Parts: sequence; structure tokens; C-alpha cells
Amino acid sequence: MLHWIQYLRGYVVIRVWGYSVERLLNLLGNHDILVWNIEDHGEYHTMHISIEGFFALKPLLKKTGTRAAVLGKYGLPFFVSKMLRRKLFVAGLICCILFWSLTSRYIWDIRIEGNFALTEDVLMDYLEERGVHPAMKKSALDIAALEQGLREDYDLITWTSAQLKGTTLLLHIKENDMPVYDDKADVQEQGMDLVAEKDGVVTYMITRSGVPCVSNGDSVQKGDILVSGAVPVYNEDTTVRKYQYVTADADITLRYGQNISLEESVAYDEKCYTGERIEIPVFGSGEKQVSFRLSGIPYDFYDTSEEKKQVKLLDHLYLPLYYGKRTVQEYEITPKMHTDEEMKQLLQEQWSKIIATLGEKGVQIVEKNVTIKKNDKKWVLNAQMQLEESAVRLVPTATEPVIPPVEEEEGQEQ
Repeated sequence: MLHWIQYLRGYVVIRVWGYSVERLLNLLGNHDILVWNIEDHGEYHTMHISIEGFFALKPLLKKTGTRAAVLGKYGLPFFVSKMLRRKLFVAGLICCILFWSLTSRYIWDIRIEGNFALTEDVLMDYLEERGVHPAMKKSALDIAALEQGLREDYDLITWTSAQLKGTTLLLHIKENDMPVYDDKADVQEQGMDLVAEKDGVVTYMITRSGVPCVSNGDSVQKGDILVSGAVPVYNEDTTVRKYQYVTADADITLRYGQNISLEESVAYDEKCYTGERIEIPVFGSGEKQVSFRLSGIPYDFYDTSEEKKQVKLLDHLYLPLYYGKRTVQEYEITPKMHTDEEMKQLLQEQWSKIIATLGEKGVQIVEKNVTIKKNDKKWVLNAQMQLEESAVRLVPTATEPVIPPVEEEEGQEQ
């Protein structure tokens, strides 16, 4: 503690020599002038003395016939005096403090933890819709409303916690491991028809709810009603009295034809990197970016890639600045020709992707006829296929309710 007091008040290290140094020390004690760290070096003494004591030292030196020289000046007063003479440094320090103080009022980084089913892109889009984004003021963020909104808008989220650390918004969420059931789905508001999504032939049909409008072997077109959601209720004279509306439910398979054509050129251009590259330092803020290169890119063909890092002062104190480098790699285009084996492999890879995509959609291939035509310029794969799938969808029923007839009033009395 004493050391800090001495530093704040300032002190001087001096060298004293002459006729009677011992008498000088006695006079310093009699005048209540504080000195410390006194060292005897034989021909001279060194000691620490306060600034006030140094200015009161001159008459005592004259009285004792001794002399003194300053070896060093230490403490806050001398540091401030030295800094005031460096105006540019002081101005830069003040600007740095103001910049730090200003930017610390904003959010510059958002981190999300605990999400598995909900991707980070989905949550970031949601935050953007609510006005939560980097470069927003901390005072404009309502943490309680944000936590409540996440729980209400996403049934999968059971717990949320948002907190600010420096200029970083940390969002912790916990998702429900159990499936979420929607009770509103069981409420029947109107009838729903099952209609065909493609032109085809019905090959399989089992109806569980609704009135079937087609049977196995019937040809249908896109938009035709396969199962109606309007169940008629008849009168005694077999006329329709009313309709009971339900959601049509059935297992239906449609068969349809589809032709696929794949084309691959024998000639192609290969990108060959020469090994020449340029690394350009970049610096930016937000959408603006500055690259430190005066001349242009000396390559005709090149690829570019960037590596950027955001400026971070402390653990969670990010600034709206980033730095990094842009790498430019030169390449040359070399014309080449595919071999027969390569052409077969390329077409096979494309064909396999189509088959895998159909399988993911639940489409079954009943028949297929694949032919390959080739010449010196290209190979063409043609496939004629018969496919089966449940190509149906629900739409609001097109059957209008039955309007009961208006009974005629009895004739007037005569």
C-alpha cells in the first residue's frame, strides 16, 4: 500500500555527496522530509525522496556543504507530464477509450448452444425476424420476451436462457426429446378429398375413410378426385338429404410412365493449378472490406478463397472489425477427352443418383428399358420407365352442402 501511495504522489531518486552527508540526513529528519532506501556507496549516497522534499532540499544542501544530482523521476505526476507532451499518443488513447466504450454498447456476436433438431440457420433467421442481429444495441434487446417467444413459437423448445457476456449474446436452449402432438389436428373443420397428383392408372386401392370414386384399373388425370370426403346421407326416396364431411383416407398406388434422358460430353476442360498463388491481407467492418494490394491480379484464370477472423479483445468482447487474408491461386484450362470407361462411370453415377432419389420418395420402378447412344462428341442415356407411387394429396372437398327445399306456404283461406 505504501508503494502505491509513493507512486501516486511521485518521488525522485537522487545521489548525494559532499562534506557532511550525515548532517544532511539529520536536518531532513528535523524538517520532516521523508527519505527512504538510503544506500551508502562510499563516495556518495543514493536515496528516494518525495517531490515536496526535493524542492525543500536546496537550502539544506547549502547549509551542509553537500551536493545532489537527480538519477530518476518516478510516479504518476511525471508519467502524466510526459504523456501530455505526446499529443498524438494522448489523442489516440482517448479515441481508443471512446471507441471501446461505444462499441461495448452493441451486440457483435451471437452464439447458440443446445440445439440439435433446430438448425442454427433456422434459429438465426428467427432472431432476424424478431430484430435480434449483430450490430444491434444491447438496450434494445428484451431478453425475457425473446426467451418467451422461442418457447411459444417452437413446441420443440422446452427451456431457454439468453444472457449477454461482453458484446456476445449467448442463447442456451433445450429441446424436447419426446414427440410433440398437436391436439388441433384431430378437430374436423371441413371435408377433405384425396386427388391424384399425376396422370396414371390405379393399381392398388384400400379406402378407410370417405367415398371411393375410382377402382383398380381406372385411368385418372392429375386433379381427379379419387376418394371424396363428403359422405352422403340418403332419404327414404334415395335422394341425398345431407353430407357428412370427413377427411378422406386411403392407400392408393398409381402407375405412370416416365422418360429420362442423360447427356454427357466426351470433351471437357480440366482445371490444372500451376502452384502460383498470391496472399492479400484484408481488413473490414460489416459489409465493407479493404484489401492491401495496389496492383491487379496478374493471372488470366484463378480461384479465390478467404480466411477472416473477428477482432476479439477479451473472452466475449468482440469488435465490429475483422481481418484475414485472401488467397488467389492460378490455374490453367487444359482440354481433355473422357475415355469409354470414364463415360460409363459418369453416366452410371448420374443414373444411380436418379434411382436413389426415386427410392427416397417411395417410388417403385416396375419396368425400365435403358439404352445408351454414343458418338465422338457425346453419350446419351435414354430410360423408359413404369413407376408406381402413392401420388395423391388432400384438398378441401368440392362437394357443396345440400340446401333443403323451402316448403310452400298453405294457400290462403277463402
